[in-house]
Amino acid sequence: MKITVFGMGYVGLSNAALLAQNHRVTAVDVVADKVTAINSGHSPISDPDLERFLAQGQIDLCATLDGVAACSDADVIIIATPTKYEPVNNLFDTSQVNAVLDLALKENRSAPIIIRSTVPVGFVAEQRAARGTARIIFAPEFLREGRALHDNLYPSRIVVGDTTAQARMFADLLLEGAVHKDVPVLLVDPNEAEAIKLFANTYLAMRVAYFNELDSYAVAHGLSSRQIIDGICLDPRIGNHYNNPSFGYGGYCLPKDTKQLLANYEDVPQDLIRAIVAANRTRKDFLAATILARQPSVVGVYRLVMKADSDNFRQSSVQGIMKRIAAAGVEIIVYEPVLKAPTFFDARVETNLQAFKDAADIIVANRMAPELDDVLDKVFTRDLFGSA
Repeated sequence: MKITVFGMGYVGLSNAALLAQNHRVTAVDVVADKVTAINSGHSPISDPDLERFLAQGQIDLCATLDGVAACSDADVIIIATPTKYEPVNNLFDTSQVNAVLDLALKENRSAPIIIRSTVPVGFVAEQRAARGTARIIFAPEFLREGRALHDNLYPSRIVVGDTTAQARMFADLLLEGAVHKDVPVLLVDPNEAEAIKLFANTYLAMRVAYFNELDSYAVAHGLSSRQIIDGICLDPRIGNHYNNPSFGYGGYCLPKDTKQLLANYEDVPQDLIRAIVAANRTRKDFLAATILARQPSVVGVYRLVMKADSDNFRQSSVQGIMKRIAAAGVEIIVYEPVLKAPTFFDARVETNLQAFKDAADIIVANRMAPELDDVLDKVFTRDLFGSA
């Protein structure tokens, strides 16, 4: 089977690698360096399993800039292009998804078009009606940055927003490439699939926000956050997972997905979803104020990335802390090995770790690392468990 995947981010590249175990896959991206890296057996993103799959050269995968040629004879077309949240319009920017839909429907007359990019509730139904075709399907992904291929190989569930034979075919493709085969498969209507994605991510954001607000209370009152969390999480209904405080929920997915879900509630009464979005701002305000109360001259930011084994710092939560500290007129320096620019948001980037440690009065670290052990007296973190 010939499969074409548009977009070589975490979702697209991990899907391409998974399916290329058993099928001929063409990966399409607009960034020439990504295409060159993939064709050279290198992963353009940090993911140990992806790096191994590409380096071994045992998958049938090639990359190209030519989307027209790639989709003209494809049996399945997958869209995994970015959908950023646009605050002006209070909606996802689906322009890149729409552009690929235009191309795919023009160049290919029969292949199902699977959207794996996150979209608003109602998007696929609107596109089907406007374009006069039922070939457009939404299938949400549930992947973690740095573990995207692993989460495809060992999926928690497979959800496809369609109940026809073509939906079953795509679910079977995902199962075929997975190591773990005993996986719940849900074939649902498009609106329900879109809602599953947004509500799942908003629940995760709510859990992050909950433990962050617990931690803010403990910090304000001189209590041990660790002891409180340990005691709460012994309740099996709560569980000892996803409970490590942070600088807020961040990254590419949770901030935009919670805001999009809130936008989808335009005509529905609610309090909780709005509170989850607001809680993330409140947490950053509180932590920035706590740092500034120590009256530092220079604040060092150790790593911009959200988690270990990731090279992505899009909308990482520490950036919100940085902006608030900078607004107070305090100098900021950044240590981030994956960043090649000399500055980041007007903050100087220091590439020498020791020079970074020496220059900073306080070192802000969303997640701890052994290389900070010699300057623990300078470190400000809310990482209680040392987990990614």
